[in-house]
Amino acid sequence: MAELRCAVLDDYQGVARGLADWDRLAGTVRTRFLTLHHDSQDALVAAIGDCEIVVVMRERTPFPAGLFARLPRLRLLVTSGMRNAAVDVAAARRHGVTVCGTASNSEPPAELTWALILGLARQVVPENGALRTGGPWQRSLGADLYGRRLGLLGLGKIGRKVARVGAAFGMDVAAWSTNLDPGTAAEYGVTALATKEELLETSDFVSVHLVLGDRSRGLIGEPELRRMRPTAYLVNTSRAAVVDQDALLRALREGWIAGAGADVFDTEPLPADHPLRTAPNFLGLPHLGYVTRRNYEAYFSQAVEDIEAFLAGEPVRVLG
Repeated sequence: MAELRCAVLDDYQGVARGLADWDRLAGTVRTRFLTLHHDSQDALVAAIGDCEIVVVMRERTPFPAGLFARLPRLRLLVTSGMRNAAVDVAAARRHGVTVCGTASNSEPPAELTWALILGLARQVVPENGALRTGGPWQRSLGADLYGRRLGLLGLGKIGRKVARVGAAFGMDVAAWSTNLDPGTAAEYGVTALATKEELLETSDFVSVHLVLGDRSRGLIGEPELRRMRPTAYLVNTSRAAVVDQDALLRALREGWIAGAGADVFDTEPLPADHPLRTAPNFLGLPHLGYVTRRNYEAYFSQAVEDIEAFLAGEPVRVLG
């Protein structure tokens, strides 16, 4: 029987091959690893149109309904994580494509949230840049964490981990979501349940940890950003669309808030001329929240397992 063809998309760092035993598929599946992102659907179809199996990383490449219609050979789509808002699972099913997921750890994005908070509070990037280039010594005055309020929008798996670290720093941790349980909140170090408006008005650091949906899309716009203190910082490691990007840019340029950190953007990779790249008091990272060795080893090793199970007629971790 002829080998099936598999493409692993958006392997930006070129590490997918070495983090799983793809040789287990040898003789049955021929796998290729694509390190370049395809912005257009035409380019993507040209790159993977011959494949029966495709492995995607989180939401780097969307798979809307129209794309499945253009990939008649596709039979299995594997995504990292057990949820991918960029994949139309119902359309996949209609086109006879099985969609499977993998495990994903919540610790890495929680840890990265604190990298952004601390980087903003202590001006780590500009101070390091000044040190390395012979610039002024001690230019900034850091923002304290101890005794300050950390406001969490969302208290799911990641938000809870962020809350516990905030409590360890001696912060007053407040939280808001549409379905908060007071007992659970207290268990994770949350000392106050607030309305969204109260949280924005009283917090020194606001961190977003909400699942993107109809209720959360555009949740933080100009009115919400203007409610924040001019000394406060906003951090978003959730999804870019929760925060109105144009309003955020104006907030940074006009000084409504002290600064912002983000690991997620409306368009990824972020275009070279995107205005957020040069926005004042902005600390941005290229969506690194889940990009750790442990997570990648789980993603790709379980992708191999998903492929083997599918070929055996007993698919695992099926979505939808």
